[in-house]
Amino acid sequence: MIIVTGGAGFIGSNIVNALCTRATADVVICDRLRKGDKWRNIAKSEVADIVAPEQLFEYLSDHGNAVEAIIHMGAISATTERDADLIIDTNFRFSLALWNWCTERGAQFIYASSAATYGDGTRGFDDDGSVDGLGPLRPLNPYGWSKHLFDRRIARLVARKDPTPRRWTGLKFFNVYGPNEGHKGPMKSVVAQIYPDVAAGNPVRLFRSHRNDCKDGEQRRDFVYVDDCVDVVLWLLDQATVNGLFNLGTGAARTFLDLAHAVYRAVECAPNIDFVDTPVGIRDRYQYFTEAPMDRLRAAGYDNPFTSLEDGVANYIGNYLGTDDPFR
Repeated sequence: MIIVTGGAGFIGSNIVNALCTRATADVVICDRLRKGDKWRNIAKSEVADIVAPEQLFEYLSDHGNAVEAIIHMGAISATTERDADLIIDTNFRFSLALWNWCTERGAQFIYASSAATYGDGTRGFDDDGSVDGLGPLRPLNPYGWSKHLFDRRIARLVARKDPTPRRWTGLKFFNVYGPNEGHKGPMKSVVAQIYPDVAAGNPVRLFRSHRNDCKDGEQRRDFVYVDDCVDVVLWLLDQATVNGLFNLGTGAARTFLDLAHAVYRAVECAPNIDFVDTPVGIRDRYQYFTEAPMDRLRAAGYDNPFTSLEDGVANYIGNYLGTDDPFR
C-alpha cells in the first residue's frame, strides 16, 4: 500500500494516477474533497480508499503493516495565506508526525518541499540539505517558511544521526504546471490562467518589470511540467539507496514571454500581450529569477530528460485545457 497525502490535489493526483496505472500497490489518498470539482482530479483513478487528514493516524494504526511508502504532498500551499499558526500545524507538525511514523514503521517517506524556501533568490538555489546549507535561506512568506522549517528540522535530525525512515527524500518543487490544477484558483500556473484569454482572442496580461535590469515579460522562472515531477517520484520509489533533499525543476529558467508565446503557438494564433503593474502588495517580494540547479539529483542517478516548455505547454493544452475533459 502507498499513501499519498494531498492525493486529490494538483501534483498529488498526478502521482496517484501514475501509481494506479502502475498497479503494483494499493493507493490510498489522504485529502479533503470539499464541495467543488476537486474530486474530478481522481475520478479516473482506481484508489483503494480516501481518508481525511484528521483520520489518517487512526487509519495507519489499523493498516500500518501494509504501508510501504507515504508520499506527502499535502499542505497549505497558498503563498498568500497569512494564518501562520494554521500553516505550522498543517505543514510542519503534521509532516513531522508522518516522518516519525515512517521512521518507527520502516516505511519510505517522500515529501514536498518548495522553491519558496529560497526566498528572493539572492542567496542562490543550491539544494544543499545540510544544517549549514539551509541556515542562510530566508523565505518571504509563511508557506515558504513552514517548508523551510521542516527541511531544517530533518537536516538537524540527520546531522545528529537520529533514526530516520529507511528511505526518505524531500523535493523542492519549482514552478510546476499541468493537468488537474483547476481547483487552485488564483494559485494556478500562468499557463492555466492565461489560456482562457488566449482561446477567446483576448489580450494576455503579464506583470510589468519594476527593475531597470529586466525588461517587461523577461522575468524568469524554472517552469517544470508535472509529468516530469511524477517521473522523479516514481524513480525515487524504486531506488534502494537515494536519500536527501533535491531540487525539482528543469535546470533552465525561461521568461514569462517565452511561456505566453508557447501558449499562443499551441493554439496557433499571434501573440497579443499587455503589461500591467505588479500589485504593490507583492511588488517588494516578487521574484525576478528562479532556476533549479539539478546536479544533486543527476548525481544521485536520475538521468531522464526534462520536457521543454514548448512541448509541455503543447501537451497540456492539446490534451487537457483545450478539450472537453481537462482532467487526467
